[in-house]
Amino acid sequence: MSTITLAPRVDPARRTTSAVRPRSQVRLTRRGRVVVFLLALVVVTLAAVWLAAGSAATRDQAGAPRLDLVTVAPGDTLWDIASDIAAGSGDDVRDMMRTIQQLNTLDGSVVYVGQELRVPTS
Repeated sequence: MSTITLAPRVDPARRTTSAVRPRSQVRLTRRGRVVVFLLALVVVTLAAVWLAAGSAATRDQAGAPRLDLVTVAPGDTLWDIASDIAAGSGDDVRDMMRTIQQLNTLDGSVVYVGQELRVPTS
């Protein structure tokens, strides 16, 4: 018994020098494309967070208001304390009262003897 092999005959005169690139052997499935997309998304998100960390909107200690502690004496009201501070800084007494209430998380204008209040320095 004999074996016969058939192969296409290549004519040496017809050979060209341009090489045809074979197709890539790597193929991405739908799941592979999703994984590549999610990895790219994670990289972009991490880059955005890293860049935002150095934002100009970060709080600097130089911009923090300077505060003093004032102890409420007998007969003192929030209006009296705010008017003393506002007189030194030239601000409106009502605005100073709101500032003191916000700094000390007060619900109203009631203060108690011995209570320490944070107030802005003038």
